[in-house]
Amino acid sequence: MTSTARSIASQGAGCVLSMQGLSKSFGGVRAVSDVTFEVHAGKITALIGPNGAGKTTVFNLISNIFSYEGEVYFEGHSIKGRSPIQIAQMGLIRTFQSARVFPGMTVLENVLAGRHRLLTGSPLSQFFWGPSSRRQEADLRHRAEGLLDLVGLLNEKDTHAIDLPMGAQKLLEVVRALMSQPRLLCLDEPAAGLNDRETEDLAVLLRAVCESGIPILLVEHNMGLVMSVADHVVVLDAGAIIGSGPPSEIQRNEKVIQAYLGRENHAPA
Repeated sequence: MTSTARSIASQGAGCVLSMQGLSKSFGGVRAVSDVTFEVHAGKITALIGPNGAGKTTVFNLISNIFSYEGEVYFEGHSIKGRSPIQIAQMGLIRTFQSARVFPGMTVLENVLAGRHRLLTGSPLSQFFWGPSSRRQEADLRHRAEGLLDLVGLLNEKDTHAIDLPMGAQKLLEVVRALMSQPRLLCLDEPAAGLNDRETEDLAVLLRAVCESGIPILLVEHNMGLVMSVADHVVVLDAGAIIGSGPPSEIQRNEKVIQAYLGRENHAPA
């Protein structure tokens, strides 16, 4: 058996994403050091830690925005060397810390922009807008409106996205990512800038997404949200894992308390 086959075979049952020895340096400084953990089907896995711990860098490595040492397997296939677009087409969809909306488009149009993975047929057939394409577009519009309704944004569907409050823009980005029907949803600080009501809406949405069969990898500073929705928590500090386990265990982990949870209330979202 080859080393690659052994690596794949060693992944646990239901493993969707596996990082093995993930490492990255910038200018001689180690940003991520030998990070190894898995994301499993039907679970919300949270990646937490102080600012600068390497959480977003891990997301960037998974997306192959930067080259890296180690291996990343998505649904049993190595994605090392694939382009970010290829990885997204495989169904590994991510959001970013700062809301990224299309300012000249409405809220509904922004959500529909996430439908690229769902469109079938050749670009030429879609250009000519045959009956099949029209039916497909109607179905996608119905799905988009349903997702907007879940986060309380349906009444804003004709509003330009740039005119939404920042918290609503963050929710819109999550909805747009969901529109592509991801096989794994990676969310980078989705609760940043959200008020209490919006955070509650987000928690409900995340649970519903996970229950629908889409696993989630969540980077977040809001510990109330993390501890209420996560099944498993991985803690980074200075680029290395210092704790891993269920939320109840992480809250009692002395290393984690000292490095992060003890000063969590002072960390910006």
